[in-house]
Amino acid sequence: MPAKILVLNGPNLNMLGTREPAVYGHETLADVHALIQARAGELGVEADCRQSNGEGELVTWIQQARGDATAIIINAGAYSHTSIAIPDALRAAELPVYEVHLSNIYQRESFRHHSHISAVAVAVLCGLGPDGYLYALTAAAKAAD
Repeated sequence: MPAKILVLNGPNLNMLGTREPAVYGHETLADVHALIQARAGELGVEADCRQSNGEGELVTWIQQARGDATAIIINAGAYSHTSIAIPDALRAAELPVYEVHLSNIYQRESFRHHSHISAVAVAVLCGLGPDGYLYALTAAAKAAD
């Protein structure tokens, strides 16, 4: 049975391709998920890609991942900078966490410079666009071996 990696995307990521393309690029979330699925196939792992604008739904998915997934890749969007519930759920899930941001959060507004998720993450990838997900997926797949 292949390793299962949960890939979570938070608020406004459903707007990729149309929301601030100069910052986030022209790829849609469906494009990003297709890239992830292709790489997962190459790596022999299963990627379960999801998106929600709701903090509670993200927390529920994280809780459900415990015992079901081998790792979590998360781009929590703005919740990275505001949520305490998401990192608490990530700690409770007891899974390796890889944090992804499409843009370089350190080149943006100062409120984006701190992520509550980073403290529970094995790695933080930012500023690499969709490739950040692929690097995180590769790392998660290697760790699951």
